[in-house]
Amino acid sequence: MTSEPALPADSGGVPDLAALARVVARQRAEMDRLQNMAATSAVLERAKGVVMARLGCSPDAAQEELQRRAGAGQRTLLEECWITLGTLTAQPSGPPEAGPADAPAPRPASASAPDEVDAVSLGRLSRALVRVGTPHDLARCLLERLADDVGADAVMIFSRLPGGGLELTGHAGLGEALADQWSRVPPMSGIAALDALATGRPCWLEDLRADGKRYQLIGDPPERWASRAWLPVVTGASADVALGVLRRREGAFPPRLREHLLAVAQLCAGPLRSFGTRPAPAEGAGKAAVQKVLDRLPVAAVLLTPLRSASRDVEDFRVDAATSVTSDAMGRSGRELVGLRFLECWPEVAHDPLWDGCLRVLAGEATYESEPFARQQIVSGVSELATYSARVAALEDGLVVSWVRHDPSDRQEQRLADVQRLGKLGWATWNLDTGEGNWSSQVFSILERDPARGVPPLPALPRLALPEDVPALARALGDVVRHGRSCDVPFRVVTRDGIRHLRVVCEAVTDSSGAPVEVHGFVQDLTAQRSAELALVASERAMLTQHGVLEAERLVAARLQDALLPLPKQPVRLAGLRVDIAYLPAQSGLSVGGDWFSAIELPDGDALFVVGDVAGHGMGAVASMALLRFTAKGMVITGSSLTGALARLNALLLHSHDPHGSATMVLARYSPRERLLEWAQAGHPPPLLVRDGEARYLERPFGMLLGAGDTPRYEAARCRLEPGDRLLFFTDGLVERPEESIDRGLERLAAAAAHRGAAGPAPLERLLGGLREPGGRDDVCVLDIQVPAPHAP
Repeated sequence: MTSEPALPADSGGVPDLAALARVVARQRAEMDRLQNMAATSAVLERAKGVVMARLGCSPDAAQEELQRRAGAGQRTLLEECWITLGTLTAQPSGPPEAGPADAPAPRPASASAPDEVDAVSLGRLSRALVRVGTPHDLARCLLERLADDVGADAVMIFSRLPGGGLELTGHAGLGEALADQWSRVPPMSGIAALDALATGRPCWLEDLRADGKRYQLIGDPPERWASRAWLPVVTGASADVALGVLRRREGAFPPRLREHLLAVAQLCAGPLRSFGTRPAPAEGAGKAAVQKVLDRLPVAAVLLTPLRSASRDVEDFRVDAATSVTSDAMGRSGRELVGLRFLECWPEVAHDPLWDGCLRVLAGEATYESEPFARQQIVSGVSELATYSARVAALEDGLVVSWVRHDPSDRQEQRLADVQRLGKLGWATWNLDTGEGNWSSQVFSILERDPARGVPPLPALPRLALPEDVPALARALGDVVRHGRSCDVPFRVVTRDGIRHLRVVCEAVTDSSGAPVEVHGFVQDLTAQRSAELALVASERAMLTQHGVLEAERLVAARLQDALLPLPKQPVRLAGLRVDIAYLPAQSGLSVGGDWFSAIELPDGDALFVVGDVAGHGMGAVASMALLRFTAKGMVITGSSLTGALARLNALLLHSHDPHGSATMVLARYSPRERLLEWAQAGHPPPLLVRDGEARYLERPFGMLLGAGDTPRYEAARCRLEPGDRLLFFTDGLVERPEESIDRGLERLAAAAAHRGAAGPAPLERLLGGLREPGGRDDVCVLDIQVPAPHAP
């Protein structure tokens, strides 16, 4: 065995847990390896002894003989040892005879060559058999290996009795109830295992309906296993053991699986011969005694054995005993549960505190008792809901789990306790003759009163309230005591968490003469409800205040906007042009917007047209609108060019009260002498020109959004108007709609403006009516400029 220091050299005397864990893991693996070597060596020595007895040779010659036979049969040395032990028979006294004993151990007549079976699987099985000590161990070992190889779901090992019957000496995957039922089989016809031993040939049951007519099939119901194989195992002069492999899978055993199972049966002869075929008493003696005790108990209880994974974690429990009144979710009861898994019988336990309780008790906790819980159970074939409590206690290496069903009175009391807890209330009574009172535990909890101090008399109850609530509470309780009236009065008490809002509801119980003799009622904690009510009132007040502020702001902003942006009631004539002006405020919200226009005649006879839109709404937008509107007119009147005015307006907006504000604008100057329109824009939609029934947007010169940067660039463009032309300046509220591209809105405006009815182009009011979306969320400002046609009035 190898070893290494528990502490690293540089640890300074402090253990390295990871290093210690590695040391323990290596030592454990080394221990397992040595144990396997010792067990394997014991098998090899026994097989060598058999060969030495038969051939009268030395130990070295016996081992060479075993290796020769293994090579000739294409088997491993360990497989050959097991086969040699399985074919051991009583030898006559005297010197050994040469001949058959020198030959390799015979295989069954139906077995094929080893290269036709899974040699790797057989090798793993032969190594696993060295750790097998009882028939039960062998059955479990076979089930683990055959589950993947042949789809086995259960394994049974029957031994022939001297009287000709069978005894079940090992099983796995069967269940204790079924194992008890088939523990002994009398010598009778219709038993497949007996037929296999009598003929010395395997019995393949692959058609459940046909086989059921010939044999008595194991299982409750028999359909649990759709196919079976019964294999004779020769452990002496004849086949004395029948190995059963049961599968839920339907259909025949293919030839390859048949050969594999025959090789497995031959390999198992050695272990069965070495430890005998009688059942191991330690497996079931103690549990049988527990089962006898549980049979006489009137409560639901089970004995559980933990089933652990390779990492030693508890994966499930096996039911090893159960009382007759215990039933699972499928309606199985009593001994029918034995051998099944705990989570198979009660799958809901995996998500219950009961599972954690089982693990804690298994880890060393004394007992576990659960809170009452509801469960559906099958009673006389009918599912009903019942209330239970569970208790878990340790018994040697296992657990005893018992359930107690609560009767209706217990359930009623539990429901009353639940109502008090969930409703945050508790009941109280006072005897007026003796002055004694009685409270539920919930009242003591609500009032934060120590139960050791007892229940105060009814007249002393108001002393627990705040001083300002004492008079009303004393008056209400006095009316109950003196006049037999009922009361429902709120009061407050001081607790560790602050003031608690309570409510007491009482009524009097009178005697035959009508005099009150007892008072009963309840105390309820309304703190959460009262806090919610106060919060709601505060929220409503805040909403009303905010609504008033918004209404006032809207009213002021609207009046200011009307004062700053008066709308003419008639079309305006400027520089020989007819100008219709429309302003439509937003239909939703309380805030006013920042859209504006200007249409004035300049001192030199030209006309100035301005349309703009300030981002945002409310007082700030109105203030920015006024600043830009009047400054733009002043700059152009005093001689600034259109592009120069836009550059100065950009600087003004950047240094205004809202440095993060922005705006769009279009400036246009019309000279009537040349009918020339010069215009510039700052991030604004271009004007729409309608000429001879066709509508097109003027090509936009370059221009940045006002407030977008401190180094803007603006350019101007020119357009000569002709008689009959119509020019529309507008803000984006006319063409923008939610979840729609602005290009779609521009196309819609152009189509509407170009349409000519019987009376000519649509006037501005009708044009806007067809374009404006109901409930528009933005303001709309439009200048409709028309150049009079020849001979027009």
